[in-house]
Amino acid sequence: MRRTTSRPAPDTVQAVERVVAGEHANPHEVLGAHRAGDDFEVRVWRPDAEAVTVVLDDGTRVAADRVHEAGFFTATVEAAGPTLTYRVEVAYPAGDTYTLDDPYRFWPTLGELDLHLIGEGRHERLWEVLGAHPREHEGAYGTAFAVWAPNARSVRVVGDFNGWDGRLHPMRTMGVSGVWELFVPGVGPGALYKFEILTQEGHLRLKADPMAFAAEHPPGTSSIVVDSRYEWNDDAWLRRRAESDAIDQRLSIYEVHLGSWRTVPEEGDRPLTYREIAEPLADYCCDMGFTHVELLPVAEHPFGGSWGYQVSSYFAPTARFGTPDDFRYLVDVLHQRGIGVIVDWVPAHFPKDDWALARFDGTALYEHADPRQGEHPDWGTLVFNFGRNEVRNFLMASALYWLDEMHIDGLRVDAVASMLYLDYSREEGQWVPNVHGGRENLEAVSFLQEVNTVVHARYPGVLTIAEESTAWPGVSRPTYTGGLGFGHKWNMGWMHDTLDYFAKEPVHRRYHHHQLTFGLVYAWSENFVLPLSHDEVVHGKGSLLGRMPGDRWQRFANLRSLFAWMWAHPGKQLLFMGGEIAQEREWAHDGSLDWHLLDDPAHRGVQDLIRELNRIQAEHGALWEVDFSPDGFQWIDANDADQSCYSFLRLGRGGQGVVACLANLTPVPRYGYRVGLPHGGRWRALLNTDDERWGGSGVGTGVEVVAEEVPWHGRGHSAVLTLPPLAVLWLAPA
Repeated sequence: MRRTTSRPAPDTVQAVERVVAGEHANPHEVLGAHRAGDDFEVRVWRPDAEAVTVVLDDGTRVAADRVHEAGFFTATVEAAGPTLTYRVEVAYPAGDTYTLDDPYRFWPTLGELDLHLIGEGRHERLWEVLGAHPREHEGAYGTAFAVWAPNARSVRVVGDFNGWDGRLHPMRTMGVSGVWELFVPGVGPGALYKFEILTQEGHLRLKADPMAFAAEHPPGTSSIVVDSRYEWNDDAWLRRRAESDAIDQRLSIYEVHLGSWRTVPEEGDRPLTYREIAEPLADYCCDMGFTHVELLPVAEHPFGGSWGYQVSSYFAPTARFGTPDDFRYLVDVLHQRGIGVIVDWVPAHFPKDDWALARFDGTALYEHADPRQGEHPDWGTLVFNFGRNEVRNFLMASALYWLDEMHIDGLRVDAVASMLYLDYSREEGQWVPNVHGGRENLEAVSFLQEVNTVVHARYPGVLTIAEESTAWPGVSRPTYTGGLGFGHKWNMGWMHDTLDYFAKEPVHRRYHHHQLTFGLVYAWSENFVLPLSHDEVVHGKGSLLGRMPGDRWQRFANLRSLFAWMWAHPGKQLLFMGGEIAQEREWAHDGSLDWHLLDDPAHRGVQDLIRELNRIQAEHGALWEVDFSPDGFQWIDANDADQSCYSFLRLGRGGQGVVACLANLTPVPRYGYRVGLPHGGRWRALLNTDDERWGGSGVGTGVEVVAEEVPWHGRGHSAVLTLPPLAVLWLAPA
């Protein structure tokens, strides 16, 4: 076998110059081992190197010629066979010498089918081909990098493995797909990296990987190579979930901001990590009777003050609390304890940070170019271009990733209204009508329908919940009927009316009586979740307790009544953390809840009441089985405005089971109050929010009444009882 050295042919000189300049879109055409007659010409680009030696499998060494002063070397090797396996030894002037695999001797790690699906925007497992994937490839271990940047002039991968020197690892473009690819041997989990993009205008942009599975702890912005080895232990949970009713199941959701649920005072109020919070949060939810936790966005975000709603990495759990496998552990523990996990997902908009998605390849790639379509006036963010197939594919893959790889049980989609309306928060002339001249964002509508269709088909039992604040029709109706296809929708109207009513002094409530009844006019139009969320305890609104009127006793009594009213009302319940302990102050994202308040019996009483509400609700299907149909609800009396009293029935599936809810929302006990009931016999109190156990006055404790054959409220039977002050009673047949 003859081995020689030589200089490149004249027709490759221009290509070499483009590689040296960092402008070659397909460096593999120039670099690596290429047939030259019966020989191989090995071309190596190692900027600033003093010498390069090609080392063959049998140990034979061939010194390469420097053919460009910047560090381009060639060696000609005569060898049999269609390919050449080799390594390169690189020496630098300072005396350092490294032996490494040449990235440019490897075939692509993406197949033609992957590229075809990416081009069509139909690759539902996009995260498996784009991003950074440690793997064995052609006998070498390393990381396959791939990124979509169709308008870039060139793309390089940089990281701590190459001194962040963009010259060392230029990537190749994969045809018309817009994808750039490179397998870098020797790079493994833990490596920091970004993509260095040369725009068509000649500007360099250093970008985090849109598909990164992990990112640096802010303020660091690098992506991190990861390779999960997590072994799940929630098979039983997933089987039960797949067999469950995603719509009509009991939901009592505890909304949690991981950074401020509990902290470690001894360490400067450091938030608990994913692993540290797992057992305590599971214990707490089980003790309190919640069925699910809903986590404020856990995808990586640069600004903690956004609470996660300005996402920069749509596939990476935030590093603030640990690694992606640490997050998997949290989900796994909750599942093993019977608690579902919902995450807030934010496909509506993203921040403008230069290192993230904004103008990713020098163009408006993920966003619209026109600021009337591509910028959000309220939040100073950018709006996704839902009409672009690759952008839809990116977001679809993000949704599926959290469900598939992180075993998430539900997605609560944030800011849906801002997606649906082209004129959302915009004045005349600040928005672009759709093709029909209307204000509806037809591309966003189509995208949401597609996401819901795919999610529910792929993952039976998974929840999709819309935060949608307008009267858009059919948000939680099937797509085949023209709906958006969500399973549930937050009832923002109920929340505003109810909190506004409870904030009024009781003496004035008679004039606002139907604020509490109005929600039943439209209660069956959607599958509603009743949210008392984080949004209601921030931005100067104060805490829920702080919004209640009256002296201290009355404020606590009002809050207990609010919760019992909410838990009996048609719809599923969601309560933000802190509400259950009657937090005094407004929520702050950078500190712990005030758990010391539980030393006060009044606060402890509210927590005990929430636990009891969940316990009773779980035992009485009438309180949750028929939330989305008028078959599960009947008014007894909706019109007793003078006394600010309300009464209604909740009915179980098939009319089996009944609970009567009676509310007196003034501080005056109502003695001798007669109420119509569906049948005669003994009725007992399941719940009395005025019970001394919760901090009440004890009026009506242990109520047990007999429904006589005395017509009242249009019913054949009725009972006389005392309605406690500022209290809610639940009655059931004894």
